[in-house]
Amino acid sequence: MFEKSPKSYTDLLGKTNRIVEGTTIKGDIISPSDFRLDGELVGNFQSKGKIVIGPAGSIKGDIICKNADIEGKFEGKIDVTEILNIKSKASIHGEVICGKLSVEPGADFSATCAMKPAVKNTIVNDGQ
Repeated sequence: MFEKSPKSYTDLLGKTNRIVEGTTIKGDIISPSDFRLDGELVGNFQSKGKIVIGPAGSIKGDIICKNADIEGKFEGKIDVTEILNIKSKASIHGEVICGKLSVEPGADFSATCAMKPAVKNTIVNDGQ
């Protein structure tokens, strides 16, 4: 009567990919879910979720994502739809495009920055 469809293994554990410290990837990564990088990526990254670059992590390439927390090194162009958090130990060099930006004191932020205009949901009333 009340049959539940079995959840997949990734649904049970959460949908976060992880690249550990000491791992180097050369190439592009496309991920529909959140991603944590503590290793090194030489290439582009694209996600519909959030990317976290840990203190030992580094990316040399372009990033397109919804949200980002950067504590390691980044060099390239980053396009964040919502919020970009840059931690105090982070090093950012390149071009930044984001909706909202948070930079902790002590961060190395040497980048051009463009803020996206806030998109508000508007309700259209047809006079009814």
